[in-house]
Amino acid sequence: MEFQKDNSFFTGRLKSVTFAFKGAVKLITTEHSVMVQFSIGLLLTFAGFYFGISKTDWLFQIFAIGLVMSIEGLNTAVEKIADFIHPDYHQRIGFIKDIAAGAVFFAAVTAIIIGLIIYLPILL
Repeated sequence: MEFQKDNSFFTGRLKSVTFAFKGAVKLITTEHSVMVQFSIGLLLTFAGFYFGISKTDWLFQIFAIGLVMSIEGLNTAVEKIADFIHPDYHQRIGFIKDIAAGAVFFAAVTAIIIGLIIYLPILL
């Protein structure tokens, strides 16, 4: 099957959203780190409803969850491309993958800090 670009504005955007949704489902159903992060995101969403966090807290929480999930998706894409290009271990590929994982680390630490700021006062 050969790919043909859809130049129509509406159907082209609809196809893009469909591909994006399929990619999100693939991430959540095949990548263990994304499964864990998605589960934590769901847990924190339930916690937000349970504790009745403020609108501002919701904004920060949703942003933090989205940030971690997005960066993890990019990290996964980098890893898959690197493994496709060079399946065997290579020092330079390892360096690239470590940098991508480092970006996830920054996002996760940021999300943890946001979570602590929101929930620590409630729990204490």
